[in-house]
Amino acid sequence: MISKSVEETAKIAQSVAEKLKAGKAATVLALHGDLGSGKTTFTKAFAAALGVNSDEVTSPTFVIMKSYEVADPRMLMLGWRNLVHIDAYRLEMPAQASQIGWDKIAADPSNIVLIEWPEKMGEKIPHGARKLDFKFIDDSSREIVVD
Repeated sequence: MISKSVEETAKIAQSVAEKLKAGKAATVLALHGDLGSGKTTFTKAFAAALGVNSDEVTSPTFVIMKSYEVADPRMLMLGWRNLVHIDAYRLEMPAQASQIGWDKIAADPSNIVLIEWPEKMGEKIPHGARKLDFKFIDDSSREIVVD
């Protein structure tokens, strides 16, 4: 999909959010892409689709993880309770994910987890994680590929 605006990215994020189904563990979205490719913009729009005030959503680069309560009644009925946003860029090795409580986060089926820089978490990313690739096209366009 090609997004040429923040509004188009929001529509893509809404579509992705509506297609997710809760499982026996957290639902994980692995957001791959270079700096400036739209990962955080997508996350803000995804949060809005869950009823989270997107103005509160910022990149957790320095704190590594932020958690938000899902507020949209439709999403709550599907079993979602928390949006967990992880920016793994500063992790030096996958084992450091344990320091943010990764095992507990990943085990909770009421969590939707969006991870920027998932390659930094290595084998900690579950096999069933959805992969999204973000590519910078130009100043206003991004390609978003959802597996």
